[in-house]
Amino acid sequence: MSLRSIGLVSLTRHLGAWRAQGGGAAYLQLAGAVRLLILDGRLPLAARLPGERELAQALGLSRTTVSAAYGRLRDDGFLTGGQGAAARTSLPAGPGPGREAAAEVSAKSGLIDLTAAVLPADPNVHAAYVRALERLPANLPGHGYETAGLEELREAVAAGYRRRGLPTSPGQILITHGAHNGLVHLLRLTTRPGAPVVFDHPTYPQAIDAILAAGGRAVPVALPDGEGEESWDVEGLVSACRSSGAAMAYLVLDHNNPTGRMMRAADRTRLLAGLKGSETLLVLDETLVELTLSGPPALSASAVDAPRVVRLGSMSKSVWGGLRIGWIRADRAVIQRLAQSRASFDLGVPILEQLAAVELLNDGGKALAARRPLLRARRDHLRARLAEQLPDWVCPRPAGGLSLWARLPAPISSALTIRAEAEGLRLAAGPRFGVDGAFERRLRLPYTLPEADLDEAVTRLARAAKMVGRGGKAVTATKPVPVY
Repeated sequence: MSLRSIGLVSLTRHLGAWRAQGGGAAYLQLAGAVRLLILDGRLPLAARLPGERELAQALGLSRTTVSAAYGRLRDDGFLTGGQGAAARTSLPAGPGPGREAAAEVSAKSGLIDLTAAVLPADPNVHAAYVRALERLPANLPGHGYETAGLEELREAVAAGYRRRGLPTSPGQILITHGAHNGLVHLLRLTTRPGAPVVFDHPTYPQAIDAILAAGGRAVPVALPDGEGEESWDVEGLVSACRSSGAAMAYLVLDHNNPTGRMMRAADRTRLLAGLKGSETLLVLDETLVELTLSGPPALSASAVDAPRVVRLGSMSKSVWGGLRIGWIRADRAVIQRLAQSRASFDLGVPILEQLAAVELLNDGGKALAARRPLLRARRDHLRARLAEQLPDWVCPRPAGGLSLWARLPAPISSALTIRAEAEGLRLAAGPRFGVDGAFERRLRLPYTLPEADLDEAVTRLARAAKMVGRGGKAVTATKPVPVY
């Protein structure tokens, strides 16, 4: 069992604005907030929480209120240890109070999952696998271990960069199990325990988890709020990298997940100029780069390059999440070091998936071009339904990506996420996309589902929001919810 302890300052930061006016009894709201932190993975399992007395003092509550909250969490299976003993985070082993209600709603009307901003596979994926199977026998005489990836797949990826105006050879490409796997490899290669890692804030939750799992010290730089979908704090990023001596900066400049915003080419040039001569490795996650829905494509802006820029690519968002194919584009020396170091972590990517990826990449972008109008229509449809049923929410229209980043009228994102489970709607709370309890006024809403499902999701969301406004009782979710 882990002996990790969650400090008082850390827990209060994670809690953020946990208490909503009119949201019901304080102990229930506190219990609900801690419960969501556990389910989101923001609090690790088997970690010791602060004592009741010190937490009560920090939050300005009576000890009785905190004791009641801890008691509720113990009853629901989210804390272990009796009253007076150390409280450690846990997960319920079976059915408990409130979970039957959520299960009943899901059984009746079907759970709608908005935690994953991903598309289902289209017929092209199956066809690519059929062709890959036909070509597989030619690869069977070999040993099947391709540390850097199949030569023809690396060439197909490199050709895509060349079409964007980035001269690239297969020797600059390493094939990975998705972009996230690529980030993990880079962190293992460059980051030591306690080393600062700069990232834009908010960002992809799994990236934050990977940085912390590698022992990195999170250094968030906030995206300017309310200043346009292309606004970025370039000076803040440069200052954070230089003042902290960060070995790595992880940025999603092309349809940032979750905001959808895209950095202008001029700002990219300023960013690279500001980091010139620094030791910071600039890691750009381009998973969503091809998903521009309005305005000029991100591909033109993303052609800004420099020697210490590393790019992560993936087919998970643009093609299908089940096709675990991604890549790293970097200087040849970096690719060689990564290929050598990965042997202690994984031995490469399955050959069949790589052959299917070659087929999909060599279609000239036709399959993705056919999906963009569908995504554009769903994006606009979701915004229209939200405007009708939740008119006090602000939902900017992103130029691309797969989700809206809604601004809520109050800091209720966590409470709303808990309550929505009772309505058969699974959400990812705003704070899941940041650190220190940020983004309680935000909610990511993917528009990847069919329009009928989006309509029903908004109806359930509106009901949940109404209940939170009335102080309705939240329902406990049953297990941690990953966010994609």
